[in-house]
Amino acid sequence: MPSILIVDDELLIRWAISETLGAAGFRVLEAGSALEALQVLEKENDVAVVVLDLKLPDSCDLGLLRTLRQRVPPCQVILITAHGSAEICEEAMRAGAFLTLSKPFDMHVIVERIREALVA
Repeated sequence: MPSILIVDDELLIRWAISETLGAAGFRVLEAGSALEALQVLEKENDVAVVVLDLKLPDSCDLGLLRTLRQRVPPCQVILITAHGSAEICEEAMRAGAFLTLSKPFDMHVIVERIREALVA
């Protein structure tokens, strides 16, 4: 089973997503910042999906998304945000996001979207 990397600076959100995905049978990795995410990706070669928060303290808006698309092109990125607008969503898709989800979202939705990303 490929790994799923959750990148969010809010510990409670990371925990909730991680618990949900773990219960669904996924191997889950976590990072609280852009730097941590890049460090995880250097060590792990089986990350298939990154669930990425738009607002991180050490990354400007879509900066980490663009970096991920360059460094790990086969990896799908699901962008999550509480600050989304139609423009941000469109820009994220142009930058290579698989899809965007607005917070708050139902946890069963993230599981289904990750399953879709794995077969895309």
